Amino acid sequence: MSADPLPSWNDGAAKSAILDFVARIATQGSPDFVAPAERIAAFDDEGTLWCEQPFQVQFHFARDRLDALARSDPELKRNALFRGCLEQDRDVIAMFGKKGLRELAGFARAGMAEDEVAACARDWVANGRHLNLGRPLKTLTYVPQVELVGYLRAKGFKIFIVSDGDVDLVRAIAGELYGIPPEQVIGSSARTRLEFRECRGEVVRQQERDSFDGGGAKPATIHQHIGRRPTLAFGNSDGDLDMLRQCTSGPGARLGLILHHDDAGREFAYDRDFRLDPLARALDQADEYGITLVSMMDDWNTVFDDA
Repeated sequence: MSADPLPSWNDGAAKSAILDFVARIATQGSPDFVAPAERIAAFDDEGTLWCEQPFQVQFHFARDRLDALARSDPELKRNALFRGCLEQDRDVIAMFGKKGLRELAGFARAGMAEDEVAACARDWVANGRHLNLGRPLKTLTYVPQVELVGYLRAKGFKIFIVSDGDVDLVRAIAGELYGIPPEQVIGSSARTRLEFRECRGEVVRQQERDSFDGGGAKPATIHQHIGRRPTLAFGNSDGDLDMLRQCTSGPGARLGLILHHDDAGREFAYDRDFRLDPLARALDQADEYGITLVSMMDDWNTVFDDA
C-alpha cells in the first residue's frame, strides 16, 4: 500500500475530493486526463498558505520597515495611517483598508533596489517573529498546504501564487517556504525605474503603485501572466471568489477549494468579521459554484510545524 501523500489531512470529503481529482486528471487513459502542460494550480497566499491573523504578514513587514524609518524621522507619525499601523490600531487599519496597506508598503520600500528588497525580506522571515503569536515567521506556513503543494508538483502541476500582497516580498520568500520560484508568483506591484548605481543597472521601486492584484483583478492577471485557466485554485476569502469561479467554470475536470478558518484553538476563527478580507459571499455560495469547503478544524490534523 502506497504512503499517504497528505498525512496532515484528515480523511473526509475535502481530502477525498483532492485525491480523486488528481487521480482522474493525472491518469493516462482517464476520460478526465489533463496533459501536464495544462495542469495549473493557483494558490492565494495570505490566509491560504500561511497565517494572516491578527494582521497579515505583509503588514508586519511594512510596519517593521516603517518603524525603522520613523525612528530617524518622527514626523512620519503625524500621518494617521502610519501612526495607526505603528500602534497596530485595528480600527484605523480597517478604515484605510487594503488600499492603505498598499500605500504603507509603497512608502516603506520606496527607493530600494529589487535585490535589496529580496535580501531584506529573506532576512526578515529567517529571523523575525510574529508580533502577536510570538512564533518565528518561517513557522507560520500551514503544514497541510505545504504537503498539498508538494503533492501537486509531484503529479505534474505547475504551482502559482496569486496574491494581492506585495509581489517582491512574496517572490523573495516563496522559494524557501513552498519551493515556488519567483517567476511563478503574481501579486501587487509598485512602479519601478532603472537606475545606475556604481555603474550597475538596478530596478528601483517607486512609491506609486503600479498594479493591485486583489479580488476581481485576479482572473485578469492570471490570464496576463499565465495564459491558462487554472485547473485547481485554492483561496480563503471573498477576494479569491472570482479566481475560484474562473477555475470551476472552465471545461473539463476542475477543482476549487476555499479554506474556512474555524479553529480558534490551534489558529484563529474568523470569516465574515475580518474587515480587511472577509469570507462571506464565498462561504454562502460555495455549493452554487462547485467550490469545496475545507474546514481547518475538521480537515486538518496539524496546522503549524512545531518541531
